[in-house]
Formats: sequence, C-alpha cells, structure tokens
Amino acid sequence: MARIVPHGAATTLPCGATAQHPTILRTMARPDTPASRMPNALPVPASLQAAAQAARARGEPLVVMVTLAGCAFCDIVRNSHLLPMLRRGEVQAVQIDMLDRRTPLLDWRGQTTTGYELARAWRIGVAPTLLFVDDRGRELAERLEGMGVPDFYGPYLEQRLAHARARLRQAAGQAPDAPQPR
Repeated sequence: MARIVPHGAATTLPCGATAQHPTILRTMARPDTPASRMPNALPVPASLQAAAQAARARGEPLVVMVTLAGCAFCDIVRNSHLLPMLRRGEVQAVQIDMLDRRTPLLDWRGQTTTGYELARAWRIGVAPTLLFVDDRGRELAERLEGMGVPDFYGPYLEQRLAHARARLRQAAGQAPDAPQPR
C-alpha cells in the first residue's frame, strides 16, 4: 500500500521517523515480509550467539541492524553503509526485522525467539536501530537510532564502530588503539 503525503504535511513514517517533505511516496511495512526476503538484505542470523562468536573470532563487534520492511531509511543504511562495509570485510553485520513474528532465531542464551520479541526486549521503537554487541550480547557502544541527517550517518557509524572495537580490545586485555586483523 502506498500513500502520498500532501505538501508540507508532517507524517510518521513506518520506520518511526517523522518526515516533512513536499511529496513523500512510501510503502507501508508488512509484518509478513521478514528481513530475510528483503532485497539487498544483510544476513539474517539463525543464531545471534553464533553470529557474534564469528564476529569475535575476527576481533569485531557484531552489528545488529533492527530493521523494518518498507522503511526507506533502513534501505539507505543497509545499501549505502552496511552492505558495502560487509562486502569489503570491514564489518560483521546481520539484520533482524522488528515486526517478524514467524522467523525463529536463537538468542544469546540459545533460546528460540523472533525479531519481534527481541525488538521488544531491547525496547526498540525506531527503525533502523543499530546495536554494537559482543559475543554475550552486551552492547559495546551507544545505539545508532533512526537516520537523522544522512550526511552525518557514516561518521556516526564509524565512531560507534571504533568505540565498540576499542571496548572489545580492552576486554581482551589489549591496548584500546591496537590494530586488529580483518
């Protein structure tokens, strides 16, 4: 379902952000379209614990993108930032659809859950939200919520990644600024 928003009207987008634009064409999110079936999707983990352990083995935090089908801001974050970084081997990232009640995945304790249940447990109400976590599910850096100003998103993402990497190194007993193999 698409909707045209009249000139000057403010509206809440499906991704939770408020937009004011002359004409906005948007697609409403459908809870029956999980992240795994989104075009240009990041990997959808079967197990968060296994995904985080794989990231840890590379000396990286796991970036968990909590997303929403039909969210234009989510598409920008995924396609302009995370997918290129993932393809270059610069980041370990997965995505979880915050409305997906069907796709089972294992949480940090090995318990079966869904993206919907995780988003509620994490108290996420805005998509996209990026979490930077270790192999136990602990957040290593401040969440990156929403999209704000697109020109600044890349630097905000890099800042959060640098902080999360430094905390991982610190936990491993290494100097916070020691380089990590990729």
